Amino acid sequence: MSVLNKKRLGDLLVEAGKITEQQLKTELDRQRQTGIKLGELLVKDKILSEEDIIDVLEFQLGIKRVYLDMLKLDRKAVRAIPEGLAKKYSLIAIGYEGNKIKVAMSDPLNLFAIDDVSIATGREVILFIDTKSNIDKVIDRYYSTEYVEKAAEELSKSTYKEEVKEGLGDTDDVKNAPIVKLIDSIINNAVKAKASDIHIEPFENYIKIRFRVDGSLQEVLKAPKETLGSLIARIKILASLDIAEKRIPQDGRIITKIDNEPIDLRVSSLPTVFGEKIVIRILKRSNFLLGKEQLGMSKDDMEIMERIIKSPYGIILVTGPTGSGKSTTLYSMLNELNGIKSNIITVEDPVEYMMEGINQVNVNTKAGLTFATGLRAILRQDPDIIMIGEIRDNETAEIAVRAAITGHLVLSTIHTNDAASAIVRLEDMGIEQYLVAASLTGVIAQRLVKKICPKCKEAYDANEAEKNLLGEEPENPLKLYRGVGCNYCNNTGYYGRTGIYEIMEITREHRVIMQGSHDLDEIRKISIENGAKTLKMSCVDLVLRGETTIDELTTVAFLKD
Repeated sequence: MSVLNKKRLGDLLVEAGKITEQQLKTELDRQRQTGIKLGELLVKDKILSEEDIIDVLEFQLGIKRVYLDMLKLDRKAVRAIPEGLAKKYSLIAIGYEGNKIKVAMSDPLNLFAIDDVSIATGREVILFIDTKSNIDKVIDRYYSTEYVEKAAEELSKSTYKEEVKEGLGDTDDVKNAPIVKLIDSIINNAVKAKASDIHIEPFENYIKIRFRVDGSLQEVLKAPKETLGSLIARIKILASLDIAEKRIPQDGRIITKIDNEPIDLRVSSLPTVFGEKIVIRILKRSNFLLGKEQLGMSKDDMEIMERIIKSPYGIILVTGPTGSGKSTTLYSMLNELNGIKSNIITVEDPVEYMMEGINQVNVNTKAGLTFATGLRAILRQDPDIIMIGEIRDNETAEIAVRAAITGHLVLSTIHTNDAASAIVRLEDMGIEQYLVAASLTGVIAQRLVKKICPKCKEAYDANEAEKNLLGEEPENPLKLYRGVGCNYCNNTGYYGRTGIYEIMEITREHRVIMQGSHDLDEIRKISIENGAKTLKMSCVDLVLRGETTIDELTTVAFLKD
């Protein structure tokens, strides 16, 4: 291995046929200009993936590959390497073997890193290899508990308490304080775990920190109760909230960057019997700009959606509960419609993603700018396409309908259980039946379902009840899939989510029924005859394809066909 270690990464990649001599020369020239490591540069330029590089190093150097997200690490071994050293070289200790320390690295050719670890631990190093992204994620997770202990110890010093409460957020002392590093670590870990929310919850003797990942809350940390005051104070400082006010709820916002990606954090505080609870909603702007192919729609659903958004006027509604991806679907449609020939204006509360070429208005209720007043003003701005964040009341609904029947395409959201129920909801808001029938172009009902973890996915034989639920014959054998739980998915059996959709394109038959009775079953029947699927049918397809589970079907797609 010592001979191979003298070789450089570029030479190994060329020998393995992964890159050409010319590509190596070009990347080395770029490396001299940028100062970025060769491996990172190759990944950044999309010449190779991290896995390509790992495969070559594993084979050429004979170093065993590990998957850190599947391992439970020895915390004592982890702490034997200082955090600064671990982050500098992107490495982490995973355990001991006799008198030696086992270390996973992304760059096992870095002899300086190996020497520094050996000096810091006083032990000989046994090398393992994993991707940089996996190692960096694990570093953040395992070192964060250290911040909790240091923060509790530091908070015994009254001077530090006063500094945090006075809001000295820009001094080096405060930036390096354990409580500040703890908050930074919590936010970083949440973003890397693809969490949608962070819950900081005070109880009688401790603070519980939980992340909402794939729609479910997971406990990630417990902190001593003594840290609560300074933890809340620091978050309030970052969110520009009143740190002295603890009796009433407050809302704020933090704009930050993690790994050079803009992150929008919406902060909400709520007084409870044991202190203030904080919930931080994480909004990654890149999540809102997805193509329709990335939304999880089937080919048939995409064809129906394309027909709907090509309509020159009318209302297109997206419906579903909070957190079902309605905003993402709206932005996807806006992205499709965005062009030089169209004047697109939105009214949102708040604007979640800034789109080039679109005029976006932020609702400001304190200043009197509501959805209704904003919509009235928009109609005097010669719009072609209007997007309203949500139709909440009769006034907004009436203006939206009038805009739709006078030649505008209106996109919005509304809260109903399925697509057909949106018709009744508009009528409940006081819109006449004939106006609903004349203005409505399409309704997209959606939910998000959890996907089975790819690392611990296993097949099993479906029982009779499961076959019946899926509409399959009891005597026919059927393989279904589930996740058994592993470190990669935090023992949940799920990793990531995808959408299920019920897209109702309003036809002449729909309009006839809408102007007469409120027979929602008949409306659903016509939609299915025209090629639409119900939420349940969409979820059944995912179960049969092995993408989600029966449990998700019964939990999320509970509506009858």
